[in-house]
Amino acid sequence: MDWWTELDRWAADYLPDLRMVCDEPMSRHTSFRIGGPARRMAFPDRGEQLVLLLDAAERLGARPLVIGNGTNLLPSDEGLDRLVIDTSAGLNRLEDGEAPGTITAEAGVPLARLADLACRQGLTGLEFAHGIPGTVGGAVCMNAGAYGGEMAQVVDEASVLFPEEGVRRLTGAELDFGYRRSLLTDRPDAVVLSAVFRLTPGDPDAIRASMRELMERRRASQPLEWPSAGSTFKRPEGHFAGTLIDQCGLKGLTVGGAQVSEKHAGFVINRGGATSADVRELMRQIRERVLAETGVRLEPEVKIID
Repeated sequence: MDWWTELDRWAADYLPDLRMVCDEPMSRHTSFRIGGPARRMAFPDRGEQLVLLLDAAERLGARPLVIGNGTNLLPSDEGLDRLVIDTSAGLNRLEDGEAPGTITAEAGVPLARLADLACRQGLTGLEFAHGIPGTVGGAVCMNAGAYGGEMAQVVDEASVLFPEEGVRRLTGAELDFGYRRSLLTDRPDAVVLSAVFRLTPGDPDAIRASMRELMERRRASQPLEWPSAGSTFKRPEGHFAGTLIDQCGLKGLTVGGAQVSEKHAGFVINRGGATSADVRELMRQIRERVLAETGVRLEPEVKIID
């Protein structure tokens, strides 16, 4: 029996209130607006649903993929023969933490919403996150950051589901944050359920002004008017990926509907109708040219999904 048939039967018996759809286009769930249909996509609205669903999916061979806003994903054009679990629709509870100066957020909470709450509460530390389009789960996993700030500076602890161990609460130190990585990037089967952020008291007006300034800098320097997955490549040690790409004369390089942004060479954008194959080929050409001309090997920051 196919895994999806078994999953449908299991869900009907054990999670009858779970919303699950068939052959859902990934292009509707990625910031690139790219990707073929996922065999099954589920939208849990409680952490308990997510835990049970992941356990069943692993047992049935559904290869679960947990996503938030899909802001750094490049799925296959052919689609995904797996279960995709979208946390952004239902796992987005946000509240004051138990300790003063803390905020607790579920995995699907957008970073902009998290930063807005911190501002209203007069808590500083998340200003950098306001313009990052991702959600808490992915941000904690990859230690998202911008303009000198990163998750490592503000995550106090996270509740993480490990398939073989159950749910564990890990401190910021235990998460072992590094540049665009954490313990969880080494454990792709682990799933962030929620996180606690420890912040510092500040002036709400000053915090809001800082967020506005950073957003203006983003709008001025980044191609936010086009679909993309943010920075296409990680920052190589001692260099900036966008600068290297620009120095190689690659701004405007186009494959199909994919293009190296003429505004910021660190971004590959979807100019309209770009396929996953277009973006992958463009990324290949960029890496090949940069390596040949500078000796620097670029590593993708975009997560390629098959």
